[in-house]
Amino acid sequence: MRVILINGKIYVEKNRFCEGLLIEKGIIKEIGSNDQIGKLKGDKVIDLQGKTVLPGFNDSHLHLSGIGAAMFNCNLMGTNSIEEVIQRGINFLRENPNLQVLYGRGWNQDYFIFGEKRLLIKEDLDRISREIPIIFDRVCGHLSVGNTRALELLGVNSNTIVNGGTIELDEKGKPNGIFTESAVALLYSLIPPKSYKDREMEFLKAQDYLLSLGVTSVQSCDVVVDSTNRESECMFNIIKGLYKEKKLKIRYSHQFNYQRIEDFHRYIDGELKSEGYDDIYLSKGGLKLFCDGSLGARTALMLEDYKDAPGNKGVEVLTERELSNFVKLATENKIRVVIHAIGNGAVQRVINVYKDSIEKWGNKDNYLRHGIIHCQITTREQLKKIAKLKIPVMYQPIFLDYDRKIVKERVGEDLANTSYAFNTLYKLGAPISFGTDGPVENCNPFINLYFAVTRGGFNLGEKMKLEDAIDVYTLGSAFNEHKERVKGRLKPGYVGDLILLDKDIFKIPEEEIKDIKVQMTMVNGEIIYQR
Repeated sequence: MRVILINGKIYVEKNRFCEGLLIEKGIIKEIGSNDQIGKLKGDKVIDLQGKTVLPGFNDSHLHLSGIGAAMFNCNLMGTNSIEEVIQRGINFLRENPNLQVLYGRGWNQDYFIFGEKRLLIKEDLDRISREIPIIFDRVCGHLSVGNTRALELLGVNSNTIVNGGTIELDEKGKPNGIFTESAVALLYSLIPPKSYKDREMEFLKAQDYLLSLGVTSVQSCDVVVDSTNRESECMFNIIKGLYKEKKLKIRYSHQFNYQRIEDFHRYIDGELKSEGYDDIYLSKGGLKLFCDGSLGARTALMLEDYKDAPGNKGVEVLTERELSNFVKLATENKIRVVIHAIGNGAVQRVINVYKDSIEKWGNKDNYLRHGIIHCQITTREQLKKIAKLKIPVMYQPIFLDYDRKIVKERVGEDLANTSYAFNTLYKLGAPISFGTDGPVENCNPFINLYFAVTRGGFNLGEKMKLEDAIDVYTLGSAFNEHKERVKGRLKPGYVGDLILLDKDIFKIPEEEIKDIKVQMTMVNGEIIYQR
């Protein structure tokens, strides 16, 4: 099918626009003026009525199934007090009286403005119910709290130890319900396995939502496997099934998470060799690892103590040696690795591991492009090393919405001034991309862009130019997947993935960028969403 779009303001690249383009069999064949494109023959002609067109956004790191699940679980986003968290739990349980486990996510103690401003503990959740286990995740997902019933079912006590995580104790030396990092998986083991249909429904709901926001590609971590929870591996089959049934409308690349080397070996011997992928809509992607936690939960791994928590340097989820073993095995099997690293201690470990790998395997254009997810707290020296090694970094500008309010308090002013350094790293020539880590943050790309170009007022020297930010969010994200020659631009030879905006993003004040709405989303030259 030949689809012609005319009379638009189509972004081609910096300082270059065209009025129309031709898409044939999902691929852009020609671009040009209205006169040039208007002379061509097409099966369908779409008048863009002067509106602005961008390439579809490519979120370089999120959790699509988590976004869908959040639409069905107890939503704790925006709660402004412990009392409101408790009340939302009571209301949700009242509306769903047959729940075996109450699960919710999204609370953030730093946003509590009424009553105590602290982490939740088991006694808070006991006020909702002591009959069934309750699990409430902090917004970051790196800290969770369970009620007394949850702790009883798990049989945890003062002596329970989890590698790569913690079970916090109260002043009497008893578990207070707070679990961090790898220990959170213990709480998740209480949640009954979801049916195939439920998981599929969550995935499709999230997919439709992302497409309505103009996101046409995702690099998503939905397969999370550890010693207590293996049923998430069924996501491989669910997503392949959706592709086979032609229900997969968004381009999807895996970031599958294994924290145990034996589980990764199982993937190499099994899923890696399986069929059902086309590398156009569905890609095998790469291995995602956790090196540390989050800044908000003070589990991000730092080189020095937190300024507001002396004696605490965060949590080391995987050691440098463990990371090195994973990267070596992945590289030998030509599998890309992306590592979650937020604190400068974690970032340093990842740099060390990748440097060793690059020195052995090289870093040419066909290199695997092992990358860093988040890379929030950094020194100038670390930024230079990342750029020199050409390590791809997957940033989340939207994290500034919250972190700009706490970062100086957590790490000190000097280190805060060299952190969230999107623009510095971009100018140094490092390959960077943008994502949202949804559902940790809002997956709306326009809010993300807003924080990239305004910084929310924080460290304005790191503001990015709008065109640079758009390129990073499209072509930069495609680079992660080795697809920068077929995706991320509106040029001949690239896929016909594009979005039509209700406002001209290049003309409106920066403050209005976050309010832009998508009027139409096309994937492969087909209209997938229309407002």
